[in-house]
Amino acid sequence: MSSAFYQILHDTHYRYAAPVSLAQQLAHLWPRACAWQRNHDQQLLVTPQPCQRQDRQDVFGNPLTRLVFERPHGELTVCARLRVEVLARPVIDLQRSPAWEQACAALRYSGKALAPRVLEATRFRFESPYVHLKQVFADYAADCFSPGRPLLAAADALMQKIFSEFTFDAGATQVATPLLQVLEERRGVCQDFAHLMLACLRSRGLAARYVSGYLLTQPPPGQPRLIGADASHAWLSVYCPQQGWVDFDPTNNIRPALEHITLAWGRDFADVSPLHGVILGGGSHDPEVQVTVMPVASAEA
Repeated sequence: MSSAFYQILHDTHYRYAAPVSLAQQLAHLWPRACAWQRNHDQQLLVTPQPCQRQDRQDVFGNPLTRLVFERPHGELTVCARLRVEVLARPVIDLQRSPAWEQACAALRYSGKALAPRVLEATRFRFESPYVHLKQVFADYAADCFSPGRPLLAAADALMQKIFSEFTFDAGATQVATPLLQVLEERRGVCQDFAHLMLACLRSRGLAARYVSGYLLTQPPPGQPRLIGADASHAWLSVYCPQQGWVDFDPTNNIRPALEHITLAWGRDFADVSPLHGVILGGGSHDPEVQVTVMPVASAEA
């Protein structure tokens, strides 16, 4: 199969304990156009109607929608309706990538001008709000990064290590759970595993970025696909001087392909949260989020 088509429904509903008088929201809900992905249709339905709406790109080149509300409201509903085509990616021989030490050296400051794509990659070498650089993360990955090992083979080994040693547990962590706790308890969700792998790679001087998106999941045998039963997903990309950015999904121990739909990328989750903002009023509130990823025959289906 050379491509796959999907219809995606992403619904977010806030019910506030008290009226919100003013609010600004930022939405990363448009799939990013890239070499392995085409957007065929996209709609963003917002209730109540925002006073202002601005569609632009963020600093990482992701589509971003800014919504401004200047009238009191007790609820907010944001519904994305998307049709996306995902294309097959080129097959990469992980063993033919340069040694990981060579990749680190290519990203270091040497007093010489860096090529544009290398310069762009360097922003993903450093600490970010949810990904701190610590020796403990470099030590955890040490057995995967033996001297001279090809970079992508080492990254693949690290992905397998996280997959085999950690347990997926939706109740074990929250967005702000420290990575040191995740490493100690060996439990978490896709966001945690992506952040952990980022910390291991960056702590060794490599460039790696967080990727948000969706993953096609299969219902249990004999059961229909349920509306709203899916969720957002997260994985990461590693920068290789020869091959460019290469994706890895440590939650599932796979290289992302036709079943992964890319929304946005950044330093970590804080850069690409699907919907976040500031409000005046509102009291306590928790969003209800429903995501549905459905394969369809074509973009017109």
